[in-house]
Amino acid sequence: MTEIGKLLFIIGGFIVLLGLLTVLAQHIPFIGKLPRDIVLKKDGFSLYFPVVTFLLLSTVLTIIVNLILYLLNR
Repeated sequence: MTEIGKLLFIIGGFIVLLGLLTVLAQHIPFIGKLPRDIVLKKDGFSLYFPVVTFLLLSTVLTIIVNLILYLLNR
């Protein structure tokens, strides 16, 4: 039962961090404005696909999750 509690605590913390990132993302200067992020704007249509931002975010989250799993398995 202790392992389930730890897992729920980590998932809850991740959800809180994700919520904070969502709320504060507009105030972080580099999110969504990195080179090679795709922005297409036409009359009545806009497409925004932050490729490099996704790659950077994926790398950071992978490092964080691996650190957490390493610390839990010690």
